[in-house]
Amino acid sequence: MASLILHEYAASGNCYKIRLTAAHLGLPLERREYDIMQGETRSAAFLGQVNANGRIPVLQVGNDDFLPESNAACFYLADGSDLIPHDRFERADMLRWLFWEQYNHEPNIATVRFWKGWVGFDKLSELQQALLPGKQAAGEAALALMDEHLERRDWFVIDRLTLADIALYAYTHVAEEGGFNLQPYPAVRAWLDRVAAQPRHIPITA
Repeated sequence: MASLILHEYAASGNCYKIRLTAAHLGLPLERREYDIMQGETRSAAFLGQVNANGRIPVLQVGNDDFLPESNAACFYLADGSDLIPHDRFERADMLRWLFWEQYNHEPNIATVRFWKGWVGFDKLSELQQALLPGKQAAGEAALALMDEHLERRDWFVIDRLTLADIALYAYTHVAEEGGFNLQPYPAVRAWLDRVAAQPRHIPITA
């Protein structure tokens, strides 16, 4: 595989899931950090050379190929490995959870974590303050759905860790930093422990 460079903000769960995928696969990543609080991903250099959308993470493959979007980058790394189910339906089911994570989970749990932990309630715009209760409720609904699903199984798709588990772990395990209480979700908490107990697991701070 060509050299891999991760353009990232290390505290981001979306960046962490790429590092975690690479760790499970034993793939080395060169890491380049950007301070999103200082607008470094909005610079002309970043927009022109890394991602015209002005967001991280971006996985750079070799010199010329840049892959934005965290779950796409995870899929690229894991393609052909046991992190992706071999059965056609199970593979599609894994993708279902990846899409759900970015549509239902991350926009609520990750956003509330960022607003509370990095921005601060008093610095949110009036619109953001108005949106906050709805995002908190949607985040709780996402956790409840996950808990119900995991009451009947150890992993999200098949009988082992897949990209679905990695993608959902990234922001779920730090949800309490956004004020979400995980105590009402015992199946989720047990699953978090299972993910963290995997042999090649790394923490978000690594």
